[in-house]
Amino acid sequence: MRILISLIFFIFTTSSFATTFEGKFIQGSFIIGKTDPGSKVFIDKKKVKVTSDGFFVFGLGRDRKNDIVISVNNKKIIKKILKRKYNIQKIDGLDKKKVTPPEEVYERIKKENKLIAKARSKNTDLSFFAKKFIVPVENAIITGVYGSQRILNGKPKWPHYGLDFAANEGTEIKAMLDGTITLAESDLFYTGGTLIFDHGHGISTLYMHMDKIFVKMGQKIKQGEIIGTVGSTGRATGAHLDIRLNWFDVRLDPATALDIKK
Repeated sequence: MRILISLIFFIFTTSSFATTFEGKFIQGSFIIGKTDPGSKVFIDKKKVKVTSDGFFVFGLGRDRKNDIVISVNNKKIIKKILKRKYNIQKIDGLDKKKVTPPEEVYERIKKENKLIAKARSKNTDLSFFAKKFIVPVENAIITGVYGSQRILNGKPKWPHYGLDFAANEGTEIKAMLDGTITLAESDLFYTGGTLIFDHGHGISTLYMHMDKIFVKMGQKIKQGEIIGTVGSTGRATGAHLDIRLNWFDVRLDPATALDIKK
């Protein structure tokens, strides 16, 4: 009888859970996986961390076309990536200064881009990414969406990789998720008042064009805390908050984490 009980216990403790996913396999998507704690997980050929309760995370780039290969304990799961249509806007006849920044700020831009890349490269054991995100500005209108692109004077510009919330200057901004601040700058050339949060496993969020910043580098913040106010700093044409979501250097659609229907 004792041998039978031991055998049953062995079967249950060595059996594997099915790997599940939260999120759609579509360009720009933020996806959370759940599997056995202690599993070895690779996304394509990149090894990713797994939390003590079995969560892992990854994302799909704006223009990804090929299938994604997820390996869990050497067992492959292949998912087809669905394509999205993005809004492309052509504007001609603009003053050159409004299309290309002056040469004297190139070095500044390069330096600031390195700061942002460093903040987004963190691969900590924090597991906040598995918690539900909240909207950072209440009662705001979404005026800019992920993936849209402008062609100015015939020159394609970088796609818009964020989500814009139009609100009055001074409107309070809430932290979308628990995290640690890895960048806090009041005056970057493009993004003005800027914060970056680390949420663990390569997931970061960025808040741009802020007027006031109430937090500092290295500070641990709880979801819902007021971190600053809406502004129009940097290269902004009006008061709004632009948020970004990254998995390392892969730019994701924040709406897929906030569950916003655009």
